[in-house]
Amino acid sequence: MIRILLAEDQAVIRGALTALLGLEPDLEVVAAVESGAAAVASAAVELPDVAVLDIDMPGELDGLEAAARIGARVPSCRTLMLTGHGKPAHLKRALAARVGGFMLKTAPPEELVEAIRDVAAGKRVLDPSLAVTAWDLADNPLTPREADVLRLVAGGLDAPDIAARLHLTAGTVRNYLTAIVTKLNARNRTDAVRLATEAGWI
Repeated sequence: MIRILLAEDQAVIRGALTALLGLEPDLEVVAAVESGAAAVASAAVELPDVAVLDIDMPGELDGLEAAARIGARVPSCRTLMLTGHGKPAHLKRALAARVGGFMLKTAPPEELVEAIRDVAAGKRVLDPSLAVTAWDLADNPLTPREADVLRLVAGGLDAPDIAARLHLTAGTVRNYLTAIVTKLNARNRTDAVRLATEAGWI
């Protein structure tokens, strides 16, 4: 019997998934919770074999952070991430965190069930529709300092403020911004922020 912890903040989806998984003779949902924090707490008590976690949950712990904490507390528990949309940034974080699987909520029920079994068996699972995205994830072209500058741009600071914050000259900051826009093939600073955010680089 595969013991499952399910974390999903939408009650209707949580109930439907619990019912669906309960129909399988080898699967048992031992806890169904609504947040990342509750998932971590439940995992420590229930010691599930697989935690099925929604990525986007309210509160300070999203699904990926909850997965990391569950892995630290209950090393035997494997994790399968669920998401409504395969954002490259989420997928990149999931792959970096070495979660057991990453599936879209739109996947057919039989694929989800099979993914849980595969993850429980120690395999890694990636929703077929996300395979191309995974291959296309480029390495971050930004240097750490360029990423720092772009994060401050995203926070609404202009070149003089960024220069003061990072102990640089305004001219140096403008040079960084020019390099960033060029590297990301962006139209402008705002577009560079959007591209880097979507890719999970800042």
